[in-house]
Amino acid sequence: MSEKTSEIGINGMAHVILTVSQFDKARSFYSSLLPKFGMVCVSDGPDFCYHVGARTAIGVRRCDPEFEDERFKQYRVGLHHLCLRGRSREDIDKTAVLAAELGATIIRGPEERDWAKGYYYVLFEDPDGIRFEVSFIPGAGLLKTGESFGSSSDYIRVGGKDVNKSSLLQNHVKGGES
Repeated sequence: MSEKTSEIGINGMAHVILTVSQFDKARSFYSSLLPKFGMVCVSDGPDFCYHVGARTAIGVRRCDPEFEDERFKQYRVGLHHLCLRGRSREDIDKTAVLAAELGATIIRGPEERDWAKGYYYVLFEDPDGIRFEVSFIPGAGLLKTGESFGSSSDYIRVGGKDVNKSSLLQNHVKGGES
């Protein structure tokens, strides 16, 4: 692309399609969850269901037969997790209650983190273990002038394990490095 090309206007994320091994369970889960987010099911077939609304869409697709015994693995190539933005902290609390009622595994939250000022979220897993987050950030969040991404140490992995800066420093000192 040339330097003369102006910025390309993107208006949000149009859709995400999740491929699942437990289609019937996933369809039931998402068909109960997504309408509470203001989404309407516009297609519901034997291998695919699709909900539209809340300025996006989410589809659930049956996997190919050779993958029916697999479950989602967060650190394989592909999707890490999906996150939707709630309009208030109350929406996050309501999401946590609903997800638990639907049988989701709550991984964390609702809780506040310092990824952005006022970041409040819940993270849960669907029937296939796909991680789904709903978060709330007041105001402009990280787009506000002077704001910066917090807790970048949450995203450090060594040898396939999550680590934080303090454990990295301890390992560095134990290894005789400085």
